[in-house]
Amino acid sequence: MKKNLLSALLLSSLILPATGFTSDFLSVHILNQQTGSPAGNVNVVLEQKQGGSWHILNTAKTNNDGKIQKLWPDNVNEKKGIYRVTFKTGEYFKDNNLKSFFPEIPVEFNIEDTSQHYHIPLLLSQYGYPTYRGS
Repeated sequence: MKKNLLSALLLSSLILPATGFTSDFLSVHILNQQTGSPAGNVNVVLEQKQGGSWHILNTAKTNNDGKIQKLWPDNVNEKKGIYRVTFKTGEYFKDNNLKSFFPEIPVEFNIEDTSQHYHIPLLLSQYGYPTYRGS
């Protein structure tokens, strides 16, 4: 049994492409820093910079855990370049009957190594936010 499992694993590693591409190449996570709770149902837009303009690649909403596990679209191969995720936070705060200084939060980032996973967490409050490259 162990030989068959090992053989299957070795064979699958030879058959799968070596590009490192996975459908979960890019993920995001939003936590409401004021409440300590995930920020669910937040619209997020992914764009790629091409020349002097931005082109939309995908849009999605965070789940109840404040996550989008797979923001990168299946029909787009990952490549080096400058990208932006925009968190539509104004809608989130309005839906929760709260005022906010930031109607949306754009986060620009550079993809240099397409074999890595990229994760962008956002700690959200009504009047401030930190973000960073997560894992």
